Amino acid sequence: MDLKEIMQQQVFAVAGDTLREEKYAYKIKQGLLEHGYTVHAVGKELASFNDITSDIDIIDLCINPVRGLALLRECKKPFKCIVIQPGAESDELLAYLNEKRLPYMQGCVLVGLSLYAKDKPKKA
Repeated sequence: MDLKEIMQQQVFAVAGDTLREEKYAYKIKQGLLEHGYTVHAVGKELASFNDITSDIDIIDLCINPVRGLALLRECKKPFKCIVIQPGAESDELLAYLNEKRLPYMQGCVLVGLSLYAKDKPKKA
């Protein structure tokens, strides 16, 4: 999937610190919510992707690569693609994804929102 296709999906699982405003995971979560996407936060709010009760379209890694890899290794939920945000990648993570043939791309969901969001932002 490319970034345009990713932004046409509906359910995102954002892994990272989604509770502190200065963190990118928080900004991504808020941006997705403002554009009408369904968002589940893993790391600070949920402990695992497996704690999400609905289906997942996109996993967005905005987290330390060691922690991101651990979350993916334990993930039993199906998903369509993983987005690896800048700084969330590592050689070990990429090797694991390639070995398991898991679909991923390196990119930025905030850029995706600015270019390809499904709808206009909702006003508060």
